Amino acid sequence: MSGVEAIASAAAGDVDWAEKHYLLVDDFVGIRQLLRESLRNLGAKHIDQAASGGEAMVLLSKTRYDVVLCDYNLGDGKNGQQVLEEARIRNLMLPSSVWLMVSAEKSVESVMGAAEHQPDAYIIKPITEGVLLTRLNRVWNKKQIFREIDQAFADKDYLRAARLCDEQIAHNPLHEIDLQRMKATLMLKSGEPELARKVYEHVLEERDYNWARCGLAKILMNNGELETALTMFQAVITDNRFYIDAFDQLAKTFQLQGKTEEAFGVLEKAAKLSPNSVPRQRALGQTALKLGNIPVAEKAFRKCIEIGEYSVMKTVDAFFGLARVCAQKNDTKEAIRLLNAAVHQFGGDQVELRAKITEGLVYHETGDYRRARKSGDELEAMLADETKQRPDTETCLDMATLLFAVGVKEAPVGLLCYVTRNNHDNVPLLEDVQKIFDKARMTDEGMELIKASRKEAADMMNKGVLLWKTGKLIEAVEWMRVARKALPHNMRILFNSAQILISQLQQTGYVRELAEEAIAVLMHVDAIAPGQQRFAQLMEQLAMLAPMSGVVAAAAATEYEAANGAVHDPRE
Repeated sequence: MSGVEAIASAAAGDVDWAEKHYLLVDDFVGIRQLLRESLRNLGAKHIDQAASGGEAMVLLSKTRYDVVLCDYNLGDGKNGQQVLEEARIRNLMLPSSVWLMVSAEKSVESVMGAAEHQPDAYIIKPITEGVLLTRLNRVWNKKQIFREIDQAFADKDYLRAARLCDEQIAHNPLHEIDLQRMKATLMLKSGEPELARKVYEHVLEERDYNWARCGLAKILMNNGELETALTMFQAVITDNRFYIDAFDQLAKTFQLQGKTEEAFGVLEKAAKLSPNSVPRQRALGQTALKLGNIPVAEKAFRKCIEIGEYSVMKTVDAFFGLARVCAQKNDTKEAIRLLNAAVHQFGGDQVELRAKITEGLVYHETGDYRRARKSGDELEAMLADETKQRPDTETCLDMATLLFAVGVKEAPVGLLCYVTRNNHDNVPLLEDVQKIFDKARMTDEGMELIKASRKEAADMMNKGVLLWKTGKLIEAVEWMRVARKALPHNMRILFNSAQILISQLQQTGYVRELAEEAIAVLMHVDAIAPGQQRFAQLMEQLAMLAPMSGVVAAAAATEYEAANGAVHDPRE
C-alpha cells in the first residue's frame, strides 16, 4: 500500500491496530491490566508495560512504539509529564507515534503541565473502550498526514518539511490550519521570519487564532516592534488566561524593554498557573534575584531544583542561582554546600569552572575579599590549563568581571579577547565587552584589544575563504579545521567551514566522513544559535547530496546512538 493509500485508509477509519506496538505506563497494576484488555479487544498483540517513569524510559530507549498510554501520576520518580518531556527531547518516538496522557487528575496545574509538552491527547479516567478507540483513530489519522513532515523536521531539513506542508494542504484541506501552523514554525526554524509572518497573517484573515496572534507577536518582538508585540501578547492572555506561552513571551518583551519589574510580575503569574516547568522557575528566580527580591528568588530556585530532580531539563543554573541567594542572606556555608552539590551532580570542567566563579562572587558579595581573591587565583590557574575547553560566552564575561574585581588583569584580558574573536561581528556583545574594560579602567586599552582581536578573527576566516575561492578545496578544509579549533563559537567561521565541506562533497562525490563532519559543525551552530537561515539552506544542500533519502538523518542518528545507545525499531 502506498503512503497516500495508507493515509486514505486511515482517514476512512480502517486502521490495523493488531500489528501496532504499545507501551502502557501506570503505577497501578490493575489499571495496566484494564488498558491491556481494552487493547486486546482491538486486536493488539504487542503490548509492553511499565510500572514507573524509570521503567518507561528504559523501554522507550530500546523500542520505537506506535502508541504510548501514560498515566500522569507514577508514584516516586518521574511523573508522566517528565517521561513525555524526555522522550520528546531524546527523540525516542517515531514521527507517527501517538502519545495519550491518561490521568484522574483534573487540576489546571496537572493538565497545563502535561499540555506544555504536547501529548496527542489528554484523557481523564475512567476510560471506556469506545473513548479509547475514538481517540486513537482521530489522533492516528492526523499523525499520518504529518508523518513525512515530522520526519523532515526531525532531520532538521526544514525547507523540505515546509514544501511537504504545502503538498499536504493541497490534498488535505480539512487539516489546512494545522499544516499552516507547522509551516510557520518551519519558516522560523529556517531563519525566514517574514515568510512565517505571511503565514500567520493569512491564517488570521480567516479566523482569530491565539497561536497565530502569539506567533506574529513573537516575530514583531524579535524585529524590535516591542509595543505592538506587547499589546498582542496581552490580548491573547485576555482572551485565554491559560495560554501559557503568551505569558512567557510577554515577560521576554518586558525584559527587552528594560522593564524587569513588569517581567517579574508576568513570570510570577505564569509560574502559579503552570509551576512544574524547570525553565520558567529558573527564569523567575533569575529575574527576582536581579531585582533583589530574595524570598521569591529563593522559592523559585528551590522549586526549580525540586521539580528538576527527575526531569531531563534539570539545570545547574538553579544551584548557582540559589547559591547567589544564600550570599545575599550572608549564608556562605549553605552557598558553598550548593556549589559542591552542583559539581557532584552535574560534573564536568565547565560546571567546575562556573562553580568556582560563583564561589568567588559569593565571597566577594559577603565581604570575604581574601577568599574571593583565592578563588580568582584558582580560576586563573584553571584558565592556564590548555587541555581544558574554554567556557561559553556568558561564562567568560562573568569570569572576566570577577577576575578584574579581585585584582587579576592578564587572565580576564585574555578571556575578553577570546570572546571578541568568537563574536567579531556581534556589535551588541562587543559593546558589553567594552563596558567590562571600562569598569576595569581600561577603556583605551580595551578598544585597541577589541580592534586587534576582531582583525585576527577576520583574517583567520578570510584565509579559508580565499583558499576555497581559488579552488584549493583540500587546503581550505584543513585550514577551517584549524580555525574551528581556535574559535569554536565563531558563527561565521562555522558556517563557512560547513559550506567548504559541502563544496568538497560536491566536487568529490558523497563521502560519509565529510558529510558527518559537516553535520557535526551545523549541529553545533544550531545548538549555539537556532533558527539561522543559512543553517536551513546548508542542511538542505547536504540532504540533496546524500545518496539516498534520509541519509543525513541517519548520519546524525549514528552519532546520537553512539553516545546514547541504539534504539530498536520492532518493524525493522
